[in-house]
Amino acid sequence: MSPSSLPDLLIRPLIEAALAEDLGRAGDLTAQACIDPDTRLSVAYVSRQDGRVAGLACARLALAALDPTATFEIITPDGADAAPGAVLARAEGNARAVLAAERVGLNLLGRLSGIATLTRAYVRAVEGAGATIVDTRKTTPLLRALEKYAVRCGGGINHRFGLDDAILIKDNHVAACGGVGEAVRRARAFAGHLVKVEVEVDGLAQLEDALKHGPDVVMLDNFSLEDLRTAVRLTAGRAVLEASGGVNLTTVRAIAETGVAVISVGALTHSAPMLDIGLDAV
Repeated sequence: MSPSSLPDLLIRPLIEAALAEDLGRAGDLTAQACIDPDTRLSVAYVSRQDGRVAGLACARLALAALDPTATFEIITPDGADAAPGAVLARAEGNARAVLAAERVGLNLLGRLSGIATLTRAYVRAVEGAGATIVDTRKTTPLLRALEKYAVRCGGGINHRFGLDDAILIKDNHVAACGGVGEAVRRARAFAGHLVKVEVEVDGLAQLEDALKHGPDVVMLDNFSLEDLRTAVRLTAGRAVLEASGGVNLTTVRAIAETGVAVISVGALTHSAPMLDIGLDAV
C-alpha cells in the first residue's frame, strides 16, 4: 500500500533551494549553449536496481519549478517495488528545463528510494516476529520530513520527528538530573496528557528503577539478547520496550525474537545507499 504523500507545500521550498544551488548565478550553461530555447524533450525515470520507490514528487516539483507546463506521469508509485529497468515516471517539457532539473530530481529520488529500500530489507527481516522497525532523528538536516516519509514508503514507522513531539530521556539527561527514576518522575510531572515519555536505560537495574515511575516507553540501549529477554519478562507489559544499538541486518531478527515491541535503526536514514535511478530520453 502506498503511504500518504507529503504536501507539495512542504517539499517545494527544499526543491527551490536545491535548484538555486545547482543553477548558480548564470543557469545551466550547457543547456543554453547546446539546445534551442523552444525544444521539447520526453524522458523516462528508470530504476537501474531492484528497490522500493520514494520521492517521485521531488522529481515532479523540480521539473515544474522550471517548466510549469511540463507533464509528469507516475508509472511506479511511491511505496511500490521496482525491478531493474522499471520505468518510475515519464515526463515531457521544455528540454532546457528537463535537463536543468534532472540532477536535483534524481538526487532526491535516489536518496529517498535508497532509504525506502533499506527499510524494506529490515521490515522483511523481522516479518512474523512481532517487532516494528522505526527510524531515528539521525537524518540529513532539513530533509527529515522527506527521509521519514521514505521510511514509511519502505514499510517502517516513524519515531519522534523532533524535540517537541515527545519526551525522550537519554543518558546525558539522566546524568544532568541525578538518576533514571528522578528523570522519569520529573518528565511525568511535566508532560501533558498527549505527550509520551520514553527513557533510555543501559542495564536491568536502570530498567527496574525507571519502571517504578511509569514511563510509556523504555529504550533498551545495547542490551545483550539475554538481557533483552529478561527485560521483556521484568516489564511484563508495563511499558513498550524499544531495542536500540547494535542493530544491523544480521542481528535484527534475533533482536525481534526476544519479544521487544520496537527496534530503532539509525542506519535507515544515516547509512542508506542511494538507489541508482537514471533519466533516459525517449
